[in-house]
Amino acid sequence: MASEATCIFHVSDVHFGVEDRGALDWFASDVAREQPDAVICTGDLTQRATHRQYRMAQDWFASLGVPIMLQPGNHDMPYYNLWERFTQPYKRYGALSDAVGSELSLEHVLVVPFDTNVRAQLRFPWSDGVVKRRKLDAALQRLEELRSDPRPKLVACHHPLLPAEDGGKNPTIRGDMAFEELARAGADAVLTGHVHLPFDQVRSRGNHAMRMIGAGTLSTRLRGADPSYNVVTVDRQGAIDVERRDRAPSA
Repeated sequence: MASEATCIFHVSDVHFGVEDRGALDWFASDVAREQPDAVICTGDLTQRATHRQYRMAQDWFASLGVPIMLQPGNHDMPYYNLWERFTQPYKRYGALSDAVGSELSLEHVLVVPFDTNVRAQLRFPWSDGVVKRRKLDAALQRLEELRSDPRPKLVACHHPLLPAEDGGKNPTIRGDMAFEELARAGADAVLTGHVHLPFDQVRSRGNHAMRMIGAGTLSTRLRGADPSYNVVTVDRQGAIDVERRDRAPSA
């Protein structure tokens, strides 16, 4: 029997190594009690991509006991082993993804991955996003393959594709282009993290509108907001609802 809705817990920037244990326990407790259809983490699983931090992340995500989709963030490439960063940047992330599970199949929604990270760039800091043509084309090709599927299509990546406000400088290089092309290809929303501040906006580029949904952080690296995550619910008619959940400092 078909369910009335699909429920996703969208979390980001857990930053194992500087994680907030209270926030992680709060999130895990909500997962155990409500049993969402999936958890999506949009990057920065670790702080410095060390083997120890990845083991901690692997144990925690595996303990949640629900389907998981993981996207890498800029912190998930080695900081101290530059050879590995430039030759196999996601080797350690890949081991985690294989152990926990990166494929996601949901009844009322489809999720397409999109990598906005680069090993290095000609600006500082290296943390901001860069859209590479081949990576965008891979996401666009997947959206094209899914075009006849009536389910809403979400794109999951680490960096927001647009600046916080129109008219501001976009920290994600070629993010405006990616936003327009993904929206034109049929994406309904983009799930992101990186900025540690939650948001839910409808934006447009080139006469194509799309929803931008950002999750906060469950780490100690707060930037003016409490630890938080999003509950993204997609009903059988395709309506997308986002509930932001904040953990109060005294919780």
